[in-house]
Amino acid sequence: MWKWLHPYAKAETQYHLLGKFQPYFGVLALLLLTVSWIWGLGFAPADYQQGNAFRMIYPHVPAAIWSMGIYASLAIAGAIGLVWQIRHAYLGMIAMAPVGATFTFLALVTGAIWGKPTWGTWWVWDARLTAELILLFLYLGILALYSAFQDRRSGAKAAAILAVVGVINLPIIHFSVEWWNTLHQGATITKFEKPSMAVEMLIPLILSIFGFLFLSVWLTIIRYRNLLLQEEQKRPWVLALAEQSLKGEKK
Repeated sequence: MWKWLHPYAKAETQYHLLGKFQPYFGVLALLLLTVSWIWGLGFAPADYQQGNAFRMIYPHVPAAIWSMGIYASLAIAGAIGLVWQIRHAYLGMIAMAPVGATFTFLALVTGAIWGKPTWGTWWVWDARLTAELILLFLYLGILALYSAFQDRRSGAKAAAILAVVGVINLPIIHFSVEWWNTLHQGATITKFEKPSMAVEMLIPLILSIFGFLFLSVWLTIIRYRNLLLQEEQKRPWVLALAEQSLKGEKK
């Protein structure tokens, strides 16, 4: 049933196949983010309560959403690696970790910038902020565990266990505004029957969310392909690529 997938399990096949898709994700990310940010930051109307400070929503919300989305994907990859002992699943997990950590850091920084004029302070120990900070520590912990072992497989297993356990933090981030009295507002874009945002504000936000999605995929592909080269560095196909690269530089 799954025989058609077997050729794609080869590192060389994955490397070349992902290389074909990589530029498309990069171009889509660039186009969507350019359109959404020009629209949102330059042309969307100001919020009646927050004024122009609300425009931080366009980088902040997508970064926050995909900081959780990447972690969920990372944890799934880690679980697959643990259960079926698939080496490439571990590589996928490690490829996603720095991207997710960057998005989480961006969400925290943009949230602080947004919070200063809105709440009057850069940081409060709000439930969602604290849980998002914990998410950043989880990402860093996964990377640290992976690098702490001389045996990469042992490091990957340890990192995968932490990734799977850390999933419990995701519903805490998402439902914190409902479970506790926090400064964060409730759902906006998920209320499709009656959105809390005007359409001219909502559309660029949705475009930005998809832009961040394609950006995360593009960055993950770059990371994953580099990890494949590191893991397979003594294989003939990698040596052939290196030789071709050297010939290209000489020309």
